[in-house]
Amino acid sequence: MDTVTERIRQQGFAFTRGETMRRRLEETGSLADWERFAESWDALEPDPYLAVVGRERRRRHGVFDVRLGAAAQAADRPHFQTLEHNPLQGGIERRFAPLEPEVANSESLQTILREGARTFAPLSPPEPRWEVEVHQFRIEARRGQTGAPTPEGVHRDGVDHVLVLMIRRVNIRKGTTSIHDAGDRRRLGAFTLAQPFDAALVDDRRALHAVTAVEAVEADRPAYRDVLVVTYALR
Repeated sequence: MDTVTERIRQQGFAFTRGETMRRRLEETGSLADWERFAESWDALEPDPYLAVVGRERRRRHGVFDVRLGAAAQAADRPHFQTLEHNPLQGGIERRFAPLEPEVANSESLQTILREGARTFAPLSPPEPRWEVEVHQFRIEARRGQTGAPTPEGVHRDGVDHVLVLMIRRVNIRKGTTSIHDAGDRRRLGAFTLAQPFDAALVDDRRALHAVTAVEAVEADRPAYRDVLVVTYALR
């Protein structure tokens, strides 16, 4: 079994450093358009639902049908979580700005989706097929206001597996990810996605996760945390 997959099997999650994750991605497919892919975070739209509770973030969302070696974009649909999984904003259908076509069709995203499938397949039934949701997030910090990557606190996403990939951090500090046992909520580990391609891969059936708030290092400069969150739900 692959070493990252084995770590997930043993402890419910794996933190993979950027140099290792990039190498894994390049073994799976192309990252030739990575720079344009990363720049697309500059075109995210405000999250209107989070604004209602006094927090701010930017995001886009898309849905894909993924199998081993293949990923195809599916029709847009609302994002839904139960109140059990998201006590802050669960129980409602939320519609977000869709992925831009250049992002949805990018080589980099295709590679990421197929790499997640390759990693999670040994932990799934034979010939797995997933409904995959792709979330581009930008968490911003400002003078006197931190940015909250997980305003719902320690939680599950309500799927089977989750891949979180760091795109970039600009002028921020903190933002530590913690992983917790889904049964007794004891902390299993903690780490910070600090460099591009740093990744967290989580068995969402067994583990909860959260990220601490980020704050600006220099209050007069833009400060943000760009991540890609990809959730895999077996069909």
